[in-house]
Amino acid sequence: MSIRSVIFDFGNVVGFFDHSKATRRLIKFSRLPEEAIYQFLYNGALEDDFEAGRIGVTDFLAAMREGCRVSGSDEERCAAYADIFTPNPAICAVLSRLRSNFRLVLGSNCTPLHSRRFREQFADTLRHFDGLVLSHEVRARKPGAAFYEACVRRAGSSAEECVFIDDLAANVEGALAYGLHGIVYRGPEELFAKMRALGVAV
Repeated sequence: MSIRSVIFDFGNVVGFFDHSKATRRLIKFSRLPEEAIYQFLYNGALEDDFEAGRIGVTDFLAAMREGCRVSGSDEERCAAYADIFTPNPAICAVLSRLRSNFRLVLGSNCTPLHSRRFREQFADTLRHFDGLVLSHEVRARKPGAAFYEACVRRAGSSAEECVFIDDLAANVEGALAYGLHGIVYRGPEELFAKMRALGVAV
């Protein structure tokens, strides 16, 4: 069966991210060292809970304020935390061509603050997508089956008619287990070759 839909991860595929940009800003508001802030925000349950929609922005900011001992306004903390993205030009450039022949879906594990930021920053790029599946909105994270179910539903295709592209092997393995085709993103040239092998002209 031929591919009808292409599902792209956002982070480190459509756009690159760097959490250290956030921690470098947040140390200006905190008495803790940068490494302690990083560990609290990204290496514990907090990020998973925020990305999965189990907690909202208000609870996250309260946890950040207490756990990272940060001062400043909510607006300042939100801005420091969320502004971490830069475009991947090679991927952004092919979306307009792909959309002529395939349905495009963005499937991302992300927090409300991050998605708010990249929706603004990448508005011109995201207009090429037929739908966005964001973990905090569907309350499911990759590599859980419920996330891929939401992607397939948004794509309007069967699982075997979809190819899922992600920079993390575990997330691609989850897609394969659900019945999608999958490609681990290691760079544009390798990606495009693997897409062409599946009949997706790039």
